[in-house]
Amino acid sequence: MAMMATAIRNSASRGTMMSRQISGLRSMSSWWKNVEPAPKDPILGVTEAFLADPSPDKVNVGVGAYRDDNGKPVVLECVREAERRIAGTSFMEYLPMGGSVKMVDETLKLAYGDNSEFIKDKRIAAVQSLSGTGACRLFADFQKRFRPDSQIYIPVPTWSNHHNIWRDAQVTQKTYHYYHPETKGLDFSGLMDDVKNAPQGSFFLLHACAHNPTGVDPTEEQWREISQLFKAKNHFAFFDMAYQGFASGDPARDAKSIRIFLEDGHHIGISQSYAKNMGLYGQRVGCLSVLCEDEKQAVTVKSQLQQLARPMYSNPPLHGAQIVSTILGDPALKGLWLKEVKVMADRIIGMRTALRESLEKLGSPLSWEHVTKQIGMFCYSGMTPEQVDRLTSEYHIYMTRNGRISMAGVTTGNVGYLANAIHEVTKSS
Repeated sequence: MAMMATAIRNSASRGTMMSRQISGLRSMSSWWKNVEPAPKDPILGVTEAFLADPSPDKVNVGVGAYRDDNGKPVVLECVREAERRIAGTSFMEYLPMGGSVKMVDETLKLAYGDNSEFIKDKRIAAVQSLSGTGACRLFADFQKRFRPDSQIYIPVPTWSNHHNIWRDAQVTQKTYHYYHPETKGLDFSGLMDDVKNAPQGSFFLLHACAHNPTGVDPTEEQWREISQLFKAKNHFAFFDMAYQGFASGDPARDAKSIRIFLEDGHHIGISQSYAKNMGLYGQRVGCLSVLCEDEKQAVTVKSQLQQLARPMYSNPPLHGAQIVSTILGDPALKGLWLKEVKVMADRIIGMRTALRESLEKLGSPLSWEHVTKQIGMFCYSGMTPEQVDRLTSEYHIYMTRNGRISMAGVTTGNVGYLANAIHEVTKSS
C-alpha cells in the first residue's frame, strides 16, 4: 500500500510538473502576441510592388537611387579606382567612435569650404555617421539630451523618414509651410510667417538643396532672407544635405544655402551623405557636424556625439570611409569624381526637359513648367493619389502616391511611354 501511495504521489507530481511546463510554454509563446505587422514603408513598398509585377512594360520611378540611361545601377569609375588602391593595403580594425579622421576632414571641406576659417580654428565638432539617416538620428538624440524641452520644425512635405527619426528620438515635432500646391513651387510667405511665429530659439530642419520630395529650393535671395530672419529669431538651423553635387553638378553651388548661413554668423548643424553623389548607397557613409563657439566647445560636443554613438553602433564602418577619403584626398581622383557627378546631374536635368517636352507635344492642357523648374532627383508632379493609382493599374508605372517621380528612373527609352501615361490620367483634370 505504501509503495502504491508513493507511486500515486509521484505520478501526481509529474502531472503537476507537466502542467506547469505546458503553462510555461503557453506563457512564453504569448510574449509577442500583441505585436502587429508594421505598416509598409511608403517608398520601399513601391519597389516591392514593382518587382512582383510580371508586365514587360513596367516602369519604376519610385526608386531613390541613381540609374543610367539603360535603367541600370552605376558604380562610378573614381570609386572603382579607389577600391583598387585600397584592396589589401590595410587591416580591418575598428575605426574610432568618431570615425575616419581623414574622411571627416575632407567632408567638412565640401560643406564649409576648402579655406574655411571654422575648420582652421577647429570650431567644428564632427563625426562619421551611418550615411545621412544616421547623422540626422545622432543629432536628434543630441538635441533631446542637451535641449530636452526643445522641438523641431519640419517642412511640409519632407522625406518621410525625417518624422520617424525625430519621433523615435522623442523630440516634439512641429511643421512649417514649404510647398505651394497651386504654383507647384515654394510657399515663401507661408514659410517666412512660420519662421517668424515660432518661439525664439527654435530648431528648424532645412534641406540644403534638391528638396526631397518636391525638388523645390529657395532662390539665393530667398535663402538670404531666411537666414536674416533666423538670426533675428535666434533659431538653430540643421541642414540635411543629401544631394551635394548631385543637384546642379557643382558641389559649391549646392552648398550655397549653408555658406549664406555661415556668412551671417549662424552656428549650424549639417548632415552629409555620400549615398547619392558617390553612389555609395550600401556603404552607409556620412558625416554629422556642429559648428561651435570655439575649439574647446567643439571638443566637448564631439565627445558627447561619440558617447551617443557608443551604445547605438559603437563604431562606423571602415570600407566606405576609405573610398571617400581616397577620392577626396587625391586631386586627380577628386577631379574625376567632379566630372562624374556632373554627368549624373546633367542626365537628370536632361530627363526633366525631355519629360516636359513630351507632355507638351501630346497637347496636355496642364502646365508642366514645374518639371524643369524643380531640381534634383525628384519631381513633385502634382498628380493626385488616384491618378498615381491609375498609372500603376493601367500602365504598370510605379511611384509613391504623393506623385513624386524619381527622375533617375526616367530614360530616353521610357520617357515617351511615361509622358503618354501621365497625359492620359491627367488630361481630364
